Amino acid sequence: MRYLGMDTSGSVAAVALYDTEQDLFLSQQSLYTKKTHSQVILPLVERTLQDCGLTAADLDGIAVAVGPGSYTGLRIGVAAVKAMTFALQLPCFGISTLEALAYQAATANGLCSAVMKARQNLVYAGLYQNQNGILQNLVPDGLYEQMEWQQILEQQQVPVLVTGDAAALFETEQVQLAPASVRLQNATGLCLAACHHELQTPEQLEANYLQLVKAEKDRQMQQKQA
Repeated sequence: MRYLGMDTSGSVAAVALYDTEQDLFLSQQSLYTKKTHSQVILPLVERTLQDCGLTAADLDGIAVAVGPGSYTGLRIGVAAVKAMTFALQLPCFGISTLEALAYQAATANGLCSAVMKARQNLVYAGLYQNQNGILQNLVPDGLYEQMEWQQILEQQQVPVLVTGDAAALFETEQVQLAPASVRLQNATGLCLAACHHELQTPEQLEANYLQLVKAEKDRQMQQKQA
């Protein structure tokens, strides 16, 4: 099986191509960019396939980061994968950005926490147990105050590997910082996580922001004021 991973959830646009039978990444390309992901992500996909001598018809599924992350970035990635999988009649996988980060960083058995900047003193975070390459979510992905998540990490009885763009905020003697090479989204974790998720149809694929989008917040405020 060949799985394509696409991540547009943050400042990095990333694509990876994974051969599950060989347990081999055929390609991984990522770009830290200020351009919109709509300008970058599909050319990255095309280049990845061309470099590997493959076409979209050679894929068996596409995994995409569904959140948390940038509202605009997530919408671009999810919409692109919906369109591609519908046109190609391929299955897809909607993968938590935090789970994907944990998969790409957790190379040994133990605990791994993925943390991403949200706003002010808030972070998106989740805690995972790696057991022989399969991750179990121990503390649900969610929006946490930075101090609250620090306490959760310190309550663990074993060292914790921390990854994500907010990882440096939590580094202590017990909480170890993942290498820079796996600290930002690179799409490899999406492919690895997809191997342990059920297939979805394009119609089932939806972004998961872990907080209300601005339009929903404004609507709730208007309802309170009415």
